[in-house]
Amino acid sequence: MEDAMAHPAPTREDAPAAPSADGRTRHADDLYTWVQEQVALLRAGEVALLDLDNIAEELSDVGLSEYYRLQSAVEIILLHMLKWDHQPERRSRSWALSIAEHRERALIQMRKSPGLKSSLDEVRLDAFRLARLGAARQMKRAPRSLPAECPYTWDDILERPFDLDSVKQ
Repeated sequence: MEDAMAHPAPTREDAPAAPSADGRTRHADDLYTWVQEQVALLRAGEVALLDLDNIAEELSDVGLSEYYRLQSAVEIILLHMLKWDHQPERRSRSWALSIAEHRERALIQMRKSPGLKSSLDEVRLDAFRLARLGAARQMKRAPRSLPAECPYTWDDILERPFDLDSVKQ
């Protein structure tokens, strides 16, 4: 009895998915294998066999993930900038170092995906909304105690200096 509890019987979800009628893996069943098959078909020039609808969806998702990667880096920068500006007595070296690290991440992301430049205003505003909530939570304040609109320009976000000599270690 104890052994049965340690090794439960496989469930339907554990079983490998059956291939589609044409023998290829379905997108919904096994994304990794589906991607490998689609890449092989592309490289072989078998365009008629490609799962074009799901390829289009996956490519769209790749674009969104690039956007969200940049937004995430900017959100962390803004969160620490808000804390820096609204809790000067608590400034720390780790905040400044986190800002520096995430500036590099944002710059790398913008360099690798220059098409994101057309969305920078949206990135800044979306990131600020999240950073404001996160900073308020970390500072144990109401969000309304922080600016409702982003007070930082892109130059501030990417270049504003932070005086490390005046912070706690």
